Amino acid sequence: MSGAGGTTAARQATGAGDIPVDTSRVPAREAAESELSKPMYHENDPNVLQRGLNHFWDWVAGVFDAAAGAAPGGPAGLAVLALIVIGLAAALWWRLGTPQRSSRTPDALFDSDGPRSADQHRAAADAHAAALRWTEAVQERMRAIVRSLEERALLDPRPGRTADEAATEAGRALPGHATRLRSAARDFDDVTYGGRTAGQPTYLALRALDTELDEAKPVLPGASRGAAG
Repeated sequence: MSGAGGTTAARQATGAGDIPVDTSRVPAREAAESELSKPMYHENDPNVLQRGLNHFWDWVAGVFDAAAGAAPGGPAGLAVLALIVIGLAAALWWRLGTPQRSSRTPDALFDSDGPRSADQHRAAADAHAAALRWTEAVQERMRAIVRSLEERALLDPRPGRTADEAATEAGRALPGHATRLRSAARDFDDVTYGGRTAGQPTYLALRALDTELDEAKPVLPGASRGAAG
């Protein structure tokens, strides 16, 4: 009897306080999430910016890993390709100069300081050349060429004329110099609007062209037809 009574008492005691509580999974998860959402558990978490940067660098690393896997030779081949691309970019930068555009419009062949004579433009060009400012010297020499053609009535003075237009129109009256006039206009556009830096050879070529044009005789409209008749 005592053994049975002891067993019964033990069972009662167990049933009273030691039987594990069978908590369902959903309330347990919610309780855990509620507990972990407290600020005390997130004091050292990265902020929004840090998390964004982490995601960005993870993405960059993934891109490089994918590129390295696709490139011949793996990471070493990717490094060689990167060096080739950098070398090509440097070569283009050196050849073309800084890709900048002037704030002036393409129509502004002449400055807005007022009309100046061809001799005044030539004097300004020579002054820039003496100071080794070849870009400004080229600009002023091209303006001297166009102004001289206007003064000789080979070009009608027209505000807003571009260097290309002036070269094309002058080439009709001076066909023997048409190619060099177009080349001079390109040089002017390159240094004025394309961000290129001129050098001494470019300036000397324009100065020689200016001298030759000043002595060249134009072909008058209809002259060839009259000679043929």
